[in-house]
Amino acid sequence: MSLLRVSKLKKYFAVKRSAGEILLRVPQRYVKAVDGISFEINEGETFGLVGESGSGKTTTGRLVLRLIEPTEGTIEFDGIDITRLSNRDMRLLRNKMQVIFQDPMAALNPYMKIGDAVKHGLEIHNIGKNEQERKKIVLEMLEKVNLQPEIYSRYPHELSGGQRQRVVIARALILKPRFVVADEALAMLDVSVRSQLLKLLLDLKREMNLTFLFITHDLATTKYMCNRIGVMYLGKFVEIGTYKHIYESPMHPYTKALISAIPEPDPNIMNSKKRFIPHGEVPNPINPPKGCRFHPRCPFSMDICTSLEPQLINMQDGRTIACHLYNSH
Repeated sequence: MSLLRVSKLKKYFAVKRSAGEILLRVPQRYVKAVDGISFEINEGETFGLVGESGSGKTTTGRLVLRLIEPTEGTIEFDGIDITRLSNRDMRLLRNKMQVIFQDPMAALNPYMKIGDAVKHGLEIHNIGKNEQERKKIVLEMLEKVNLQPEIYSRYPHELSGGQRQRVVIARALILKPRFVVADEALAMLDVSVRSQLLKLLLDLKREMNLTFLFITHDLATTKYMCNRIGVMYLGKFVEIGTYKHIYESPMHPYTKALISAIPEPDPNIMNSKKRFIPHGEVPNPINPPKGCRFHPRCPFSMDICTSLEPQLINMQDGRTIACHLYNSH
């Protein structure tokens, strides 16, 4: 059963115009950060979002939580279209939808003790009879993320990066949400700490029956975390499939490029690995290419790619792909 259903979602950011452009009535331009995407996340599933910087991953994560308002489209959470909810009704739903941010130092108030930061959500949603009960809930949550009780009275600057990220995880999960957006949650950590926190997230997912939108540029971590993966390029999906589909048999040329860029620990494997490096730079999202957005960088580009935008189609193996190489067959 789908917990989250997104349909034809768009987010366009207006580009600031100069006084001269306004005077000359130059038309308003927009950054097409997310441009008409549709996907579903089933209850208990982890759906990964991957792609280069600027592909629209983080904007998608913020949209599904309604931290920013969509330009168009619908977002259904547990059967409720949250794009139609008032701010008051949305606040009542916030305890079911939480986010783990990339930078824990920026996410935590430097003047607020850790215990107070984690407890804040309980106070907002009036959970716990009194201060003593709330402190007990916080200490239990800190223990779940493998932090000692003395952390409760410390400040963020007194903790290591890994400890701070555990605090951010504790703060997100203390309300027992059903859905969590993890936005590059492991990106700023050392490799050894990253593997520990990856295991922690997996354990908590099973224990608390969580549903994740896992946003990352690191395809290697999706192997352990994600049931399905959506590959984004310039605000659109180019391929959606299981980890096996994406990692072992990528079909879209852009997905192939991402996979070929993953470093291998064995130099012999790395040297023999077939590399696929797309030429040129990522186009400007203010004025994306017509047709397939990847066609200026794609070695397999055909005439149809320059004029007609490929639609996501279902393949026999269960994945969906937007590419004329397959649409034309």
